[in-house]
Amino acid sequence: MSENTETNRSHWNEAASTYNTKFSKTIQQIIDEIQVRKDWIGVDWVEDTSEDEDESIPPEKTVKLLDYACGTGLVSRALAPYVTQCIGIDLSEGMVNEYNASVQNQGIPASEMHAVLGNLLDASDPNPAALSGAEFHDFDIAVVGLGFHHFDDPALAAKRLAERLKKGGVLMIVDFMPHGHFHGHDAHGHDHPAKKTVTHLGFSKEEVKKAFEGAGAGGDFAFEVLGKGVVFEDKEKEVKLERSVFMARGTKV
Repeated sequence: MSENTETNRSHWNEAASTYNTKFSKTIQQIIDEIQVRKDWIGVDWVEDTSEDEDESIPPEKTVKLLDYACGTGLVSRALAPYVTQCIGIDLSEGMVNEYNASVQNQGIPASEMHAVLGNLLDASDPNPAALSGAEFHDFDIAVVGLGFHHFDDPALAAKRLAERLKKGGVLMIVDFMPHGHFHGHDAHGHDHPAKKTVTHLGFSKEEVKKAFEGAGAGGDFAFEVLGKGVVFEDKEKEVKLERSVFMARGTKV
């Protein structure tokens, strides 16, 4: 485990229990931004059956989501109505526990949504034994929500995630546009301790496209900057910061 990986694991373990409460408005804003771009993402989704259909009837097709660096489950919450299974992976035990507790509290079966502890980005371990089962392959879509700027090697991350997609599957990330160094506080909970977990100060369209193409997931590449900046607010510390956020998607070829 790299020093940065251990720093991230330790920090997010500590931050997990209060993350949803501190950043509830930010989380909901990003969920809304993802959902409004459902068609733009380009997956053959299942219809939203969350309200008016008999959930005991098996779906006619399956759509699997890999929510990598899942945290408390922002991406899973956004896309759950349109997929048949969400699997989250995170290197923080605290975040995995928060994710699964939320799923359980909502009465969602673990077979439909659950998170596991794991790391796909260890350069020395391309196929971790704990993540080698069939359930961790052939995803229709793999998403990282606000996680790429924490990774040691974003190009390797794109490659490892693309390997888990079926052919024609979609790789997608949500992250920050390039920005300067933060002063005082960083975004989405990056107070002074969390700054140590940040390895990249955002990404340009060209950087993301190169990473996707290098991973074999550059088909129909699209990059969109969210119209409004995303506001990260920690009321306890009286911190309010606006950042420009993008979404990028590419198809595995």
